Amino acid sequence: MADFGFGQPRDGVVQMAYVVPDVRAAIASWTADLGAGPFFLLEHFTGVGAVYRGEPSDAAVAIAMGFAGHVQIELIQPLDDRPSVYRETVQQRGYGFHHVGLATDDLAAAVATREAAGATVAFRAGVPTGGTVVYLDGGPGLPGFVELIEGTTGMDDMFTRYWQASVDWDGNDPVRPFG
Repeated sequence: MADFGFGQPRDGVVQMAYVVPDVRAAIASWTADLGAGPFFLLEHFTGVGAVYRGEPSDAAVAIAMGFAGHVQIELIQPLDDRPSVYRETVQQRGYGFHHVGLATDDLAAAVATREAAGATVAFRAGVPTGGTVVYLDGGPGLPGFVELIEGTTGMDDMFTRYWQASVDWDGNDPVRPFG
């Protein structure tokens, strides 16, 4: 299959994510210090039908997405103290790297393959692109979770729009509305 419109291969790494204490401060740092951006900010997100470690979840986060080259950078700020994969990481390791995002055209098969290899589903939720994401414990050789992102047309369209905004970005308007 062809690569996604933002230049990453299907069934490959498309995202690196970080849990941060303040999403706007993180955006300012990533744009000023690293030249990534602009970032598209979703002020409040809980997911559709979210499930954390087998239980319904309504933990809220703010999410910002921007690009550094062809890889998307996702910044995630927990907004409450409810149990979540984000709070779990902060409690275990502190703020910082959270997950690698892999796109997949067959989410069920990708989850089954990883579970057969010993991974455990930690979180599942519907997302604004019309698909579903599943976080799995990464295992001892990985620095965090692995997020499987359903490679829907909506996902490709949104990520591609965000990437296009980063091409020749002049640093203006570093925080933009999500969607």
